[in-house]
Amino acid sequence: MNQSMSPRQLLLIAAACGAAALVQGCAPAVVVGAGAGAVVVHDRRSLGSMVDDAAVELKAKGMLSTDPLLKDQANIKLTSVNGIVLLSGETATAELRDHVVATVREIRGIRRITNEIRIAPPSSLGARAKDTWITGEVKARFVGARGLDPTRVKVVTEAANVYLMGLVTQREGEIATDAATQVRGVERVVKLFEYLD
Repeated sequence: MNQSMSPRQLLLIAAACGAAALVQGCAPAVVVGAGAGAVVVHDRRSLGSMVDDAAVELKAKGMLSTDPLLKDQANIKLTSVNGIVLLSGETATAELRDHVVATVREIRGIRRITNEIRIAPPSSLGARAKDTWITGEVKARFVGARGLDPTRVKVVTEAANVYLMGLVTQREGEIATDAATQVRGVERVVKLFEYLD
């Protein structure tokens, strides 16, 4: 990274990383030092890829939340990791699901879309709370898993289905999958990893 970055450039990079952390629900550690630039710790994605993922998520959220066809008819979650997008949640009809996929496909920077949207009424707050609990339990298991840096795996839970994303080795993927399957209430674990080996 260029060591002579202006304060404005450093601020923009830090803001973009902060947005990425908020959107993804897991904070990559960012250290900004005088003359040292911004260093992203642990995350194997490039800084540019992290910014691109955050931009994809923000753009998709804006497009879908203002779409009148989806109002009260859908609950969509979009997660982007290194240009690989997971669509999860519910739509009332197959046509609305196809509409969501077509809308998201228009966003630049997406390399692949995995469509896991179910045809069902939008999930209840209780169901979403259960999914949040499962996600927390999976992440807690990662902390104690030997041979796995828990910050390198993104966990998304929808209807008790756990989706694992990230840039990992085959061994890390196995460890993460094994840990996730041991959490009470998990119905299925889906690996959407991008493997480094």
